[in-house]
Amino acid sequence: MPSRPVVALLSDFGDTDHYVGAMKGAVLAVCPEAEVVDIVHSIAPHDIEAGAWCLAAAVRAFPAGTVFVAVVDPEVGSLRRALALECDGYYFVGPDNGLFTYVLRESCDHRIHTISNWALMRPQISATFHGRDIFAPVAGHLARGVPLDEVGPAVENPVLFPIQSMRAKGPGEWEANVVHIDRFGNLTTSLYERDLTAMLAEAGNDPTEVVVVVEGMVIPLVHAYSDVAEGEACALVGSMGRLEIAVHRGSAASTLGAGKGAAVRIRLIRNAGY
Repeated sequence: MPSRPVVALLSDFGDTDHYVGAMKGAVLAVCPEAEVVDIVHSIAPHDIEAGAWCLAAAVRAFPAGTVFVAVVDPEVGSLRRALALECDGYYFVGPDNGLFTYVLRESCDHRIHTISNWALMRPQISATFHGRDIFAPVAGHLARGVPLDEVGPAVENPVLFPIQSMRAKGPGEWEANVVHIDRFGNLTTSLYERDLTAMLAEAGNDPTEVVVVVEGMVIPLVHAYSDVAEGEACALVGSMGRLEIAVHRGSAASTLGAGKGAAVRIRLIRNAGY
């Protein structure tokens, strides 16, 4: 772990209520030496998939040993399980509702435990605020070095939502889907850079021999946003290591009329008839 333990928070709580501050206080009550930082608290209310995406997008920027508290929990107080897990040297605490889908899918090695050790929680537990009363205190204990095994028994069946993956559609043609739209209107797809690299190899590693098609628009594959004129669309590898569709100084979502789930075709020009 880092010399000073790091606890990172993500939620849909916003910044106009006391919820985020109360979670930080619950962490510090257990682990006063922790450095508590925010990832994002403006996830749309109850949007578990968006929370899962943002969590996975941020993880690798943190030092190994960081404890992440993720709370997008529309079923708080129900019979849904509370989880603590370790993935590739990072720790996560939160509800078992799919919030850890991307983290687990992209993990090489992980351990998952249900949280059942009452001694690690606050003495009184509200049915409406497990972020403060369960998840934050457990994160504080993990940050202090409490072994993961002590939170509760191991499990192997976390809730995961389906993830769309890249599909071959024919010789020199593949299809992916939009999985996330950021505040700039950039469209992140399910196509990983490693798969795009293999496609480029079929085109002699010449990006001008590859096109991307979204909502009927043919888009060039480029290195940076500024490789096209302002207002023009392009495709490139984004910061998440996935194919991204963007409009230079504009919104690809608005310009192309594409939303989450939209099909994205990648074609070798020699097979596309362009």
